Amino acid sequence: MKKFLLYLTLMPLPIAVLAQDYLPHDVQRFVDRREGCDQMRRVASDSKEKLLKLCMGTDKEFAQLKRKYMSNSTIMQILNQFEVNIELTEFCSTKESKNKIRFKE
Repeated sequence: MKKFLLYLTLMPLPIAVLAQDYLPHDVQRFVDRREGCDQMRRVASDSKEKLLKLCMGTDKEFAQLKRKYMSNSTIMQILNQFEVNIELTEFCSTKESKNKIRFKE
């Protein structure tokens, strides 16, 4: 009986809303960081140092999360919305940036 009452109370809530509200902590942290990074890339592309500080390491974290959650289609859909290898395209314009990337990983 308790299960039935619980079902009735939760039934009106859309399942998609419940799924969007919950992400594993590491995925949510990455999504927040990467969205900030992507926003900064669009707005202030001339500030390489700021971009380095904000975005450095996101490519590696992205690959790790994709490996970790490869069997979870919901999380993979979220992760697949992000561009791959942004550090190479954004930061390899100067020799100094190339060195930072090489030694960070």
